[in-house]
Amino acid sequence: MRNFEKNIRKVEPYVPGEQPQKKVIKLNTNENPYPPAPKVAEILETMDIDNFRLYPDPAAAELVKALADYYQVGEDQVFTGVGSDDVLAMCFLTFFNSEKPVYFPDITYSFYKVWAELYKIPYKLQTLNEEFRIVPSDYYGENGGVIFPNPNAPTGLYEELDVIEDIIFHNRDVIVIIDEAYVDFAGRSAVELIDKYDNLIVVQTFSKARSMAGMRIGYAISNPLLIKYLNDVKYSFNSYTMNRVSQLCGVSAVQDQEYFEACVHKIIDTREWVKKKLTDLGFSCLDSMSNFIFAMHPEYDAKELFAALKEHDIYVRYWGSERIEQYLRITIGTREEMEVLLAFLKEYMKK
Repeated sequence: MRNFEKNIRKVEPYVPGEQPQKKVIKLNTNENPYPPAPKVAEILETMDIDNFRLYPDPAAAELVKALADYYQVGEDQVFTGVGSDDVLAMCFLTFFNSEKPVYFPDITYSFYKVWAELYKIPYKLQTLNEEFRIVPSDYYGENGGVIFPNPNAPTGLYEELDVIEDIIFHNRDVIVIIDEAYVDFAGRSAVELIDKYDNLIVVQTFSKARSMAGMRIGYAISNPLLIKYLNDVKYSFNSYTMNRVSQLCGVSAVQDQEYFEACVHKIIDTREWVKKKLTDLGFSCLDSMSNFIFAMHPEYDAKELFAALKEHDIYVRYWGSERIEQYLRITIGTREEMEVLLAFLKEYMKK
């Protein structure tokens, strides 16, 4: 090893879902199968490109106001970033600076472990129970912070607010972050608890329910003090994080509530229909409350099934990790896309 390599920060990176460059049925990255709100298209069609020579608003004030109005919170309670990954990374950097370990589940969004190792934050994986549920009492111990998704990923399981509140209540001296990337497909949001607990941060995204993964818009809602701390770190890292186009399109997406609700309902209806169809084929499906299904078949190896699907241009997600090596995560696409998936599975199982 050359001397300079000793001082290079090395980390095993997060591996995102494959992005094929050909036309396929893409059910591997939990993208929304429907286009963004029509008002977003209107913004793009009327945008003055001369403005691109100017820096975007570092405070994303219009978007912050739109989100504050939507959630009926103060503008000083909203933080925006380039996708929820950017927001979560800022949260790790800002709030998890204790020598005590941060707690998160052993089966969860794998970026948490990457950020912890990147920033040299100690962490402890808390084992989900046999039903892949969070055990609240596992998070009562002395720690340096708590983070988990609700619904969880990749399981899709949603915990009711009484479970969330139990964990927050037993961790009043540390920051608790609830990652709600998929909550719009599930149930009540922990945003309801923001005014009750001054150590709570709720993070959401435009990438799933609002069909804007390519725009990279994420945000956090908390109390003004924690939002100030986040902004202080953000402005010390990169002032101009979100581009002008994303900010304007984000405002339009928030304002088109009718379209948003219609898309969410279509995805939920398709999800429940696919759950039943997969169960009829012999799959065991967790009761996902997200825009994907976590499923396994007792008679078919998940890795082989993943490869067979991919060979026929149907992409799903497979990890092969401990405890979930026989599970596939299947994003909910359009009804037509899911019919193609189900038709393939029926033929595959006849062999």
